[in-house]
Amino acid sequence: MKIYFTHIALLSMALINYCFAQTTSLNGKVTDNSEPLPLANVLLKGAEMGTATDVDGLFELTNIPPGDYILMVSSLGYLPFQTKITLGSGEAKTINISLEPSAENLDETVVTGTLKPVSRLESPVPVEVYTPAFLKKNPTASVFDALQNVNGVRPQINCNVCNTGDIHINGLEGPYTLVLIDGMPIVSGLGTVYGLTGIPNSLIEQIEIVKGPASSLYGSEAVGGLINIITKNALSAPEFFADGFATGWGEYNLDVGSKIDIGKKTDLLLGVNYFNYDVPIDNNGDNFTDVTLQDRFSIFQKWDVERKNSRVLSLAGRFFYEDRWGGEMQWTPEYRGGDEIYGESIYTRRWEVLGKYQLPLEEKMLLSVSYNDHNQNSVYGDTEYLADQRIGFAQLTWDKTLEHHDLLFGSAVRYNYYDDNTPATTEADHIWIPSLFVQDEYSFATKHSFLAGMRYDYDQRHGNILTPRAAYKWKISGHDIFRLNAGTGFRVVNLFTEDHAALTGAREVVIAEELKPERSVNVNLNYLKKIYSDNGTFIGIDASAFYTRFSNVILPDYETNPNQIIYDNLDGKSVSQGFSANLDVAFPSSLKIMVGATWQDVSNTENGVTQQQILTESITATWNLSYTFRSLKLTADYTGNLYGPMRLPLLGELDPRSEYSPTWSIQNIQFTYKGLDNFEVYGGIKNLLDWTPNRGNPFIIARANDPFDKEVTFDSNGNAVATPNNPYALTFDPAYVYGPNQGIRGFFGVRYTVF
Repeated sequence: MKIYFTHIALLSMALINYCFAQTTSLNGKVTDNSEPLPLANVLLKGAEMGTATDVDGLFELTNIPPGDYILMVSSLGYLPFQTKITLGSGEAKTINISLEPSAENLDETVVTGTLKPVSRLESPVPVEVYTPAFLKKNPTASVFDALQNVNGVRPQINCNVCNTGDIHINGLEGPYTLVLIDGMPIVSGLGTVYGLTGIPNSLIEQIEIVKGPASSLYGSEAVGGLINIITKNALSAPEFFADGFATGWGEYNLDVGSKIDIGKKTDLLLGVNYFNYDVPIDNNGDNFTDVTLQDRFSIFQKWDVERKNSRVLSLAGRFFYEDRWGGEMQWTPEYRGGDEIYGESIYTRRWEVLGKYQLPLEEKMLLSVSYNDHNQNSVYGDTEYLADQRIGFAQLTWDKTLEHHDLLFGSAVRYNYYDDNTPATTEADHIWIPSLFVQDEYSFATKHSFLAGMRYDYDQRHGNILTPRAAYKWKISGHDIFRLNAGTGFRVVNLFTEDHAALTGAREVVIAEELKPERSVNVNLNYLKKIYSDNGTFIGIDASAFYTRFSNVILPDYETNPNQIIYDNLDGKSVSQGFSANLDVAFPSSLKIMVGATWQDVSNTENGVTQQQILTESITATWNLSYTFRSLKLTADYTGNLYGPMRLPLLGELDPRSEYSPTWSIQNIQFTYKGLDNFEVYGGIKNLLDWTPNRGNPFIIARANDPFDKEVTFDSNGNAVATPNNPYALTFDPAYVYGPNQGIRGFFGVRYTVF
């Protein structure tokens, strides 16, 4: 009997050892763009085993029987991940997983709509959020170019020669868009034209976009909408990052940055951007550069100090320098400002500082300050434009929460200095604009809230200005939000900082009368819905209807006299109305689809005649199709946009160019490989269709062969006369432009990040 039990014990131990030998383990790391992602849920379907990642994004599952399983990983705000996995006998397997944020995630924190950090789901003001993951789908050298795939937002190039541009939101001209950096209105006037370049994309935490007036919080210029570029916090930024790419056209862009510890509680974020393009190309054969040559350098620093109770203290600064020129192919700097060879040469120097300090009080009081100095030395042919602009800004806000009330009180002062050498500026402007504003979001029921706000500004040129605002939010469920917003805006205009056409070409600038400030009234309906299916598919829907009416709108008149640009307040009305929708679908298979479309009607009515606004399309569409081949660690992104016909500025009845642009599209393909530690390698093709605006037109730049109009005959009224040498009675004009003039090109880049 004793021998029998001994045999049983030995057999049992052998079986136990055999079973343990047959089990296996699985471990790995879950990251977001190489940054550890804690508290992500890890489930091994089929084994009914699961865990969560630790603070370093690490996980481990042990004692797993061998077999085939499905590994599922999920985290709030990220696209779900799943893959088939085979675990062999006695095998310890390691797998690293990178989760991607949803570009339309509803749980993001936003600050732009209400000047206070709130969940996007809870914000009464609809705010669109775009993360670095979105920007990487179509890598660009500037924020200006990166916005081309945002629905309802269009980068508009305003000149065929120097390629300067602005941002249109819902069809409204660029000066109606206020651009902020970390909530500070330091990109305006001259900076609106050039301030959207030189911001390293690697330093951007997210971009927030509000469509519609926001003057009740941000004052002048936030008439049609605003874009807030939020930079990374130095305390949570990577230790080092570098991102560089080159294109087949000879463009080179490099972003480099690092986080530097300065003591125990202070971190410095340092970023440098350099862009260079110095290969003149003339594919359309008009003897003018197709794309402006640029040499650009920007350096950015941001200091963040850790304080008690997580109070804010940060100070940032940026220096920007750019040398750009475009013109006749034989132009060299020795011709700058002369009338022999035509060129547009722009030297831009800009520096800015901004800081935030939360007062050491129990109440939430935040002091924000900014200052920028912008100097521009430009020549457009033989026309010189020298300008200086300085903007100072200080704001104190008090965020107070009471029962059912979320209050915000604020006081601000803005200093504007502007001077240039144009005849319209007889002396430098020194303007102080003090402001007061108040806002209250009242939660009068569990699912309902109402926001009311008012801003008072005093402008010594125009007196007292009031801009009210109201918003209603109905949180139908945790996945459905309905919003109704109404607001007003106002804007004081400086033509020469905002309209490049006033400085280039041969037209004479005529200001018909003393221009009054523009005002706008806007109503916006927004519906936001998210759907999570049982199989892990996510669907996001964001739809809006908008109506904006302007009074005293200032428009350039290109048509009354082909040799003049006449600026005047519109004696009538200007209306922007339309509908916009975004659809975001993410499948567990790693296929993602983002599609957006906007229909808009932007028109001006004067003397009973209604016309479509020049350079404004009626339909736009954007898309992004992304698929990750997980076994290859390769992601493919197909991005694009489409624009409907827009009315273009002609020089007279004999002008042979098309009055309306065709429907056109820019499409791109990119492949990104993430199989190397800390590295991403990417490449692809931009403008797959090789589309350029000269298609279907005899020429784009009028009188490119005679840019100084030396061979143009004028009548007694100053109008060009048709001659054998000038059969269409044209003068030199590069303002007939509605899209980028850069054809198909390949690109290749590498990113390196260390956390």
